[in-house]
Amino acid sequence: MAGCAVAFVFPLYVLLMVALKRPQDVAADVLAPPFPVYWGNLAEAWSSAEMGKALVNSTVVTSLSVMMLVLTGSLASFALARWKRGLGYGVFLLFVLGLVIPLQLGMIPLYQLMRDAGLLKTYTSLIVFYTGHELPLTVFLYCGFLRALPRAYEEAAYVDGATAFQAFRRVVFPMLRPVTGTVIILNALFIWNDFLTPMLYVSGTAQQTVPVAVFSFVGEYSSDWGIIFAGLAIAVAPILVLYFVFQRHIIKGFAGGLKG
Repeated sequence: MAGCAVAFVFPLYVLLMVALKRPQDVAADVLAPPFPVYWGNLAEAWSSAEMGKALVNSTVVTSLSVMMLVLTGSLASFALARWKRGLGYGVFLLFVLGLVIPLQLGMIPLYQLMRDAGLLKTYTSLIVFYTGHELPLTVFLYCGFLRALPRAYEEAAYVDGATAFQAFRRVVFPMLRPVTGTVIILNALFIWNDFLTPMLYVSGTAQQTVPVAVFSFVGEYSSDWGIIFAGLAIAVAPILVLYFVFQRHIIKGFAGGLKG
């Protein structure tokens, strides 16, 4: 476990060491701690590619996409988990098929669809894409958790006169907190780090996301690795914070989902 921890932490260590050094210090020794710490790379990376605007764009796209996934995924999974066994399981398998279909097969048709709908170069194109692409995984996790959840709680709500939606909103959904944390962090990680889709849909516009903004460093600062790594450090910082906030929910969500 210690060896695995070192293997995962080492790239992050290199990232920080290069980002906080002057070019001559990087050339002298990449792995040595920065002394003195040089903050100029971070300032240059922040101003050169409009990283502030890119962070706002990524935050908007990620937040709205995750909200749509939690809303649609939990509602769809509740219906599938409570339908008659054969019908609900059959529709569930259709969702699961979305997990095994390669994304590359649909890249051109999806791009044409977004173009014909007039959604290119907008937040909407990314939100619609991510909601559809990540919905199978979201339904898979929620359905597994719901099937392991006793029905006695919602049945008691029905006895008190609640509708199915009221029972879901007031009784069932609060009990889905562990798997909801898993859904949020897994989807947020993919959406925040995705490069190909924003490159196709919003590249060269004011709506470009963080990975696309960082990619612009490679051509402009191909020899200045300090600025490139500083841009990467800025890009990974928000998603690392989100991961540490929700990390305790991930194993609970997976355990409940797989048991179901």
